[in-house]
Amino acid sequence: MSFIRFEHVSKTYRSGQVEVRALRDVSFEVESGEICVIVGQSGAGKTTLLNILGGMDTLTEGTVVMNGKDVSALTNRQRAGYRRTEIGFVFQFYNLIPNLTALENVEIAAQLVKEALPARQVLEQVGLGDRTGNFPAQLSGGEQQRVAIARALAKNPRLLLCDEPTGALDYETGKQILTLLQEQSRKHGMTVIIITHNSALTAMADRVIHMQSGTVKSVTKNEIPVPVEEIEW
Repeated sequence: MSFIRFEHVSKTYRSGQVEVRALRDVSFEVESGEICVIVGQSGAGKTTLLNILGGMDTLTEGTVVMNGKDVSALTNRQRAGYRRTEIGFVFQFYNLIPNLTALENVEIAAQLVKEALPARQVLEQVGLGDRTGNFPAQLSGGEQQRVAIARALAKNPRLLLCDEPTGALDYETGKQILTLLQEQSRKHGMTVIIITHNSALTAMADRVIHMQSGTVKSVTKNEIPVPVEEIEW
C-alpha cells in the first residue's frame, strides 16, 4: 500500500451562496521515502491539497490515507494530534517566534512529541551549530529557513510538508535550502512533499504532480532525480 493515497478528493469552499471548488476529483499516490514536487500556478489548488494532507483543512468528498491512517475521517481533536506527532511543516515565511533563539525555536517544537531528536543536534545537521543562540532578527533569510527546517525535523516526522520553501529566498540561498531537503530525504528515508510554481524544481523529485485549476493534470516519475546543485532556473 502506498504511503500517501488521495482518492477522488474534492474541496469546495462556501461563502453565502457562492461556491469555490478548490480541488476537483484529485487522485494520486506517493511512496514512502520519495521526494514529491507538486507544481502549478497560483490558484491551482496546491496549498489546499497540502493543508488537507497536513490535517489543517478538511475535504468535501473523497479519501486521504497517510501511512495507513484515514486522515479524512479524523475528528478535530484527532487531527490536532496528527499534526503534532506525524507531520513536519516548512513554510515560505519561516514562522519563527521572534523572541526565542534558534535553539529555543527548535526546542519548543521538539517538546510536542515523545521521540523528538535533540534540538542542538538537528541545528548542527542543517549547518547552524554556531548560531544556536541567535534570535531570528540576527539571522539571514536562508538561516531562518534552516531553523524552520530544523524545527520540523526535530519532531522526527513521518512526513515533511514544504509550502514554497524557497519563495522568500534569493536564487543561491534557495538552492542551498532545496539541497538540504534533498539530503535529509536521502539520508533518513523521509517522505518530502514540496509545492512550488517553479517547474524547474521538478527535476529534483522522484515523483512530480502537475496541477491545474484544482485538478491533477499529470503524475510522472523521474527514474534518476537530478541533484539540486545541477538545476538552473
